[in-house]
Amino acid sequence: MGRLMCVATCSLNQWVLDWEGNLARIVESIRIAKSKGAKLRVGPELEITGYGCLDHFLESDVYLHSMEMLKRILEDPSLGDIVIDLYVSPMEGPACLCTTYLLQHAMRLAACNLLWLRSCEVQTPLV
Repeated sequence: MGRLMCVATCSLNQWVLDWEGNLARIVESIRIAKSKGAKLRVGPELEITGYGCLDHFLESDVYLHSMEMLKRILEDPSLGDIVIDLYVSPMEGPACLCTTYLLQHAMRLAACNLLWLRSCEVQTPLV
């Protein structure tokens, strides 16, 4: 008999560039997922920035703030013991989306550049 795992999927009411509000909703969804026994929490695309940034993706501070919010999630000790799947835009570049997996204060990025259809993986521990 195989082993079962509880997976939590989230559809959050995120707003474009609402950094603090989006972060609060992400953290709350992770806490709810953990309280229900989930071992994997999957969030929506661009949940940190909010969907529909359009020209804001041309501004470098969008990437800076995305990474700041991601760092705050990584540093929160109450968010351990669950794999967190976030979609972020961690770098400047054409149409770059990145699925980020967080576990125990470390992250794994699985990036896919949609225009050139190239992919790469980077593993980065929290420093």
